[in-house]
Order: sequence, then structure tokens, then C-alpha cells
Amino acid sequence: MRIFPILLALVTAAVLYGVVIERDRLTAMLTGAPAEAAADASPATTEPPPAAAPGADAAPPAIGVMAMTSRAQEIDSAVTLRGETAPMREVDVMPETTGRVVSEPLRKGARVAAGDVLCRLDPGTRQISLEEAEAALAEARARVPEAEARVPEAEARVAEAEASLVEAKINANAADTLSGSGFASETRVAAARAAVRSAEAAVSSASAGLEAARSGLESAAAQIRSAEAAVARARDEISKLTIAAPFDGVLESDTAELGALLQTNGGAPCATVLELDPIKIVGFVPETDMPRVARGAAAGARLTGGGEVTGTVIFVSRQADALTRTFRVEIEADNPDLALSAGQTAEIAISAEGARA
Repeated sequence: MRIFPILLALVTAAVLYGVVIERDRLTAMLTGAPAEAAADASPATTEPPPAAAPGADAAPPAIGVMAMTSRAQEIDSAVTLRGETAPMREVDVMPETTGRVVSEPLRKGARVAAGDVLCRLDPGTRQISLEEAEAALAEARARVPEAEARVPEAEARVAEAEASLVEAKINANAADTLSGSGFASETRVAAARAAVRSAEAAVSSASAGLEAARSGLESAAAQIRSAEAAVARARDEISKLTIAAPFDGVLESDTAELGALLQTNGGAPCATVLELDPIKIVGFVPETDMPRVARGAAAGARLTGGGEVTGTVIFVSRQADALTRTFRVEIEADNPDLALSAGQTAEIAISAEGARA
């Protein structure tokens, strides 16, 4: 049973030997030419090949070869990657004070401009608080003229007491001099000295009154500042009742429903606003291509659903993603008619320097 495979292998080897090694001899044998002439034939011979013997097979036709010169040239080497569109900005507009919504809701998809009212809250007693604060401010300001008038009065008392003290000291010196000459009694000297002590006490009292008057003026000024702060807080609280759009965009959700209670701590937002013009296209560049991507480079994107857009690279991350080892790239593109939405898949091409090949 093993003889047939062995014979087949020997026949195959013989055929291959004849075709590869003894090709010239085999050709000469088939054409009838001597083997030595076929072996010594030169490619540069201009003589025509010998005519084939009658009945012999014709020689295979010559194979044409085309040669061309290759020059190194620069080829396009744009960095290509996949990504998706994203809003340039997205924010949940949260309330800054607690209140119940008293405005009609705006429906999602509506376009809003910066400053447009999204939600309006019930003022409650905030207006009353503002009026009370303004009344307290007016009262504090009314106390200032009275406090200012007390200061000159106190200064005048101090001056009067100091003059009385000077006079009392003169009288006491005179009494001491006359007493030494025997012209003044001890009683007069004692009275003069008592008058000096009384004048000194009057000066101290007047000085204390002056300090009190000045302190009252400072207290009136402090009350004014406190009342002004209370008025500012009340007005700020009222201003927070109107929740406005922070920038031009599109509502991603309905604004808060009429009658809904908005709270500052962990409550629901008034609305979610997206900025889609311009729009952002986000992709992730492999570590090997990262050095070829530069901020400001021209870029284009072809959306999976159809359509193309061009833009400019505005951000190239300097820190690779810990898992994928890729770098985030952001492209800004105009979207005036809002034809592009956030989350669309895109094929991105970023212009980069070409390579010679």
C-alpha cells in the first residue's frame, strides 16, 4: 500500500528536476535543437531563433517589462480618528433661593438668548423684608445729624472746662503767694485749691462727653452700614426670584412646571441649556500620533448620518487617559442653523505635516 505514494513522489521529483534544472535541455529536446546550442545561447544574440520543427509546439512568447523612475515626494498624512459631537457648553440652571414657580414653562428644544427668563419664583414676604430694611436705613441716616451735632457741643464743654481749670490754677497760685506774705488766710488757700480740683474734674467729664459724642457718631455710621447691607441682601434675594438663561442656546429639557417648588439644596434644576453654536467635536488621538496634532490646526469631520463640517483644533490634552492611553482633542466648528446635534458620531481628519515616501 505504501509503494504507490513513494512512486508518485519519485515521479513528481523527476518532473520538477526536469522543469527547473534541465529546462534548456528539455526545451531543446522538444524543439529538436541540440542541447549544447540551447545552453550556450546569449540573450544579446540578434539572430532569429531556429524555426520550430514541423509538428513541434511553438516557444512561449516573450514577456514585456515596463520600468519607471521613482522619486521621493511628500504624501498627505492627516491624523484620522473617530469621535462625536458635543455641546460647547452645557449647564443645569439651578435656583439660588427657595420658592414656588409662578411662570409658565418653556418647552424643550426652544432656542433661548442670554438673559431670557426661564423660571420666575413667588416673592412671598421678600418685598416686605426689603421695605423694612429700607426703613431701618432711613432711620439710621436720620440719627447722623443729631450725633454730628453732639460732637461740637462736647468740644465746647471741654474748652470751657479747660478755661475754668486755668483760672482756678491762677487763683490758687495767687492765694499761695498772698498766704506766704500773710495777706491771705488758710481758708482762702484751701478754697482756691478746691476750685482747681473741681475744674480738673470738669475737664475730665467734658472730655468723656466728647468721647461719647464721637462714639455716638461712629455708632450711627455703623448702623447705616448695617442697614445698607440688609437692604442689599433683601434686593439680592428678590433678584434671585428671576432665573435667566446664562448664554444663548437650546433647552434640553422643559423648564420647571408652574407650581413646582424649587430648592437650593439638592433640588431639581429650573432647566438644562446647551450651547450648540459653535459646536464641539471630541476625539481621542493615539499616543503615537499625539505629537503631530497642534492647537489651531485645521480639521474636518464627516458625520455618520451624512454631512461634513470643518473647524479648528482648540484643545489638545496634555494627560493621557489612564485606560486607553489616548489624548483628548477638541475641535470647534460653526453650527449657525443647528444642523448638528450633540452625540453624533463623526470621522475626524486633522491636518498634520506630511511625510516623504
